[in-house]
Amino acid sequence: MKTLTCIATFYVTHMALMFERECKNAGYDVRIVPVPRKLSASCGLACRYPCRVEEEIKELCLSKNIEVEAFHRLED
Repeated sequence: MKTLTCIATFYVTHMALMFERECKNAGYDVRIVPVPRKLSASCGLACRYPCRVEEEIKELCLSKNIEVEAFHRLED
């Protein structure tokens, strides 16, 4: 069975760190990870988060002015 992993990528490292901090403050299980080889990002950092809360995380990013390059769903 394939599992789905949700990843956010960023243009700059500062936004990745801000994303992680704000998501953790809101109670989401978020972790900074290297950008998977399938993807590319300018800063080389990405954040993994639970797919089930993607819409809430997108809303949080809008409210906190966190610039996300892209949201990705990857099958393992």
